[in-house]
Amino acid sequence: MLRYDMGEGELRNWVIGEDAFNVRDLAKYETIMSLGNGYMGVRSSTEESYPRETRNCFVAGTFNISGASEVTELPNLADVTELNIRLDGEDFHLEKGKIEEYSRTLNLRSGELVRRVSWRNERGNRFEIIFRRFVSLHNKHLLGMRVEVTPCTAAADISIRSGINGQVTNSGAQHFAEGDKRIYDKTIIQYAAATTESNILAVTHCHHRFLVDDSEAAAEPSLSIERRKVSTDYRFRVDAGQTLVFEKIANIHTSLDLEHVRKEAAELCEDSLAELREEAAKGYGKLLQDSTGAWREKWAAMDIEIESLREFDQLAIRFAQYHLVLMAPAHDNRFGIAAKGLTGEGYKGHSFWDTEIFIQPYFLFTDPGMARKLVEYRYHTLDGARRKAKENGYRGAMYPWESALTGDEVTPEWGPVDVVTGTPTRIWTGLIEQHITSDVAYGVWQYYLATGDQHLMDTKGYEIIMETATFWASRLTWNEGRTCYEIKDVIGPDEYKEHVDNNAYTNYMAHWNLLTAMTCYEKQQQDPSGWWMELRERLLLDNAYEDWKQKAENIYLPRPRETDRVIPQDDTYLDKKQIDLTKYRNQQEVALILKDYNMDQLSQIQVSKQGDVMVLFYLLEHCFSDEVKQANWKYYEPKTLHDSSLSMATHSILASDMGEAGLAYRLFGQAAEIDLGPNMKSSDQGIHTASIGGIWKCVVLGFGGVRALNGQLRIHPRLPEAWDSLSYPLYWQGDLLKIHITHDAVKVDKLTDLNASLRLSIAGQPYSLESKESITVSQAGRGNSVEQRS
Repeated sequence: MLRYDMGEGELRNWVIGEDAFNVRDLAKYETIMSLGNGYMGVRSSTEESYPRETRNCFVAGTFNISGASEVTELPNLADVTELNIRLDGEDFHLEKGKIEEYSRTLNLRSGELVRRVSWRNERGNRFEIIFRRFVSLHNKHLLGMRVEVTPCTAAADISIRSGINGQVTNSGAQHFAEGDKRIYDKTIIQYAAATTESNILAVTHCHHRFLVDDSEAAAEPSLSIERRKVSTDYRFRVDAGQTLVFEKIANIHTSLDLEHVRKEAAELCEDSLAELREEAAKGYGKLLQDSTGAWREKWAAMDIEIESLREFDQLAIRFAQYHLVLMAPAHDNRFGIAAKGLTGEGYKGHSFWDTEIFIQPYFLFTDPGMARKLVEYRYHTLDGARRKAKENGYRGAMYPWESALTGDEVTPEWGPVDVVTGTPTRIWTGLIEQHITSDVAYGVWQYYLATGDQHLMDTKGYEIIMETATFWASRLTWNEGRTCYEIKDVIGPDEYKEHVDNNAYTNYMAHWNLLTAMTCYEKQQQDPSGWWMELRERLLLDNAYEDWKQKAENIYLPRPRETDRVIPQDDTYLDKKQIDLTKYRNQQEVALILKDYNMDQLSQIQVSKQGDVMVLFYLLEHCFSDEVKQANWKYYEPKTLHDSSLSMATHSILASDMGEAGLAYRLFGQAAEIDLGPNMKSSDQGIHTASIGGIWKCVVLGFGGVRALNGQLRIHPRLPEAWDSLSYPLYWQGDLLKIHITHDAVKVDKLTDLNASLRLSIAGQPYSLESKESITVSQAGRGNSVEQRS
């Protein structure tokens, strides 16, 4: 059973755990208890093997195509976590013998996974076993394991077989050719293999060490080298009450790593081996201490504190931030964030619009350096977006719906079964879900507004915004009858509506993209520099500007109906039939409606996977009146099934805006429970990274009331009734702020002094913080105080 209360004392609300073993729940815990550091991610499979397990180890960016009919995906690297432990000749296995006590916990503060088992074998002998594991945040290449085995009732023969298993696949797809294998000094194993298509060399080492009651224990292992597998087998006789300690330190390096890109394979292997020897000599305890120190620094900079009647809320935001660290490739701006991070094979490691709209905001306000890397990733993939535009007959840059290393489109063509025809469902998103192009531009612009990073805009940002605007200008088609430009045959964020014309979200965001490109052009024309003249000539921006202007003035933007102020989601949505959605709105199973209807049938019903127009109100809230927002909220929210994990966070934020505090809090809870909740099948394929980012958005942007419109910071809190206070860090224009909110007041501390004066709006009133100041504003509007801080 999933537990939230296993952290005691200082660890209260820092620990998630389980208190019983159930083989049917393996995938849930493998995902939510995953370990990682942004470079590598390791699913938390148990050391002993079970048929339903999924052992995954991924390194960011190492994409490969396994066959001609496949798309590129993150390959599953050789596994180092599996151990075969034999106790008195019997395999340790939790479906055998008797479990007398069991717990497994993930400490979110230190990143250590601990499993404790009291187990009695078939002979009746009892053993106490503790398994420990971490992926280092201090050294991105390192993984540590420690097993402590204590025979309790009698002396026991204990054997442990450990090694590196390259026989793993991605759901049957093999990505690595047979590798080079070697055992050094009977204690260190080396396994090196290259991907079959991208030719990325991955080198894995592991080192073994044994102790009995804290004293080094010598052993003469049996050595084994098999096809794609190498291992050593150690045997010990341990007295009752003694503890055998096994430590396994592993590292992973690839030829894609920036420090290795110019090295030959032999040199890469030698350097990796040398590192392992040095690191393993420190032992598990010291390496864990180093990693815990890195986590301590990380938490000191990002921790959010919630005083709530429901303690789960505090745990949920820390769980989200933990996984945001795991998913973010802070070491390299060539890589994006995958829809499942590095926690599972779902979506093949590809990046979506999730990054800009649901994940980047967290880093924008909490870790601007990481946010910059996400923008730089889109710049690295700009040429791929240009290729996609050209291949589809357009100009500029057309970003792929699913992106990997190069920016070329990598969306699969076929998906799950069609319940009506029994054949695979055609996936259209890679061809016609095109709003991601403006979403990428939106992410660039939001980064600029929040950081003022002019250098990035000059060297990368402007080019992205202008090339995406050029795409939209070429994508528009003229409708003589309406005397306007339209965007036909698309999919909006509501993926239950395929092949629609004039999707409101797509049209408005394209219009925004055109206007923003014009703003950028006009700004640079006023004070042209050398780089601007080069970019202007290379991209033919004078002609492009005139095209943007003409298209922006004449693009069709769906307007609110006179009768009820509802904006048509697309040209036909409001004419479709309505059905009773109660069954699906109250569902315990996501996408239950797909068991009753196929995609063609869903396209004829007023039902949404997620609210198109609602996302639009969140991103471009200044473009719509409160009256229009309220009318559309009342119309579309009841028709939204939240079958996308992205949906509930956006609706929670908007519910806060609409004054529906109870619904906002309820939706926040549902979003937090997508992965962390009791549904034991929700996370089989990996964590929902967009939803994880959405949890933070609910807290800080929704309840904390933070927005950054037109380059000005706004804080207009709406705390849930169940919360007494909320405190969170916030970066704005390079300065670090600490926000503390109660139902009575908002306090803002300016902790740094990058800007002499920082303007912001609190509860609807303008303020300015000079130097390192603190300001407290009454929520009731009864006044404020500003005090100078030393």
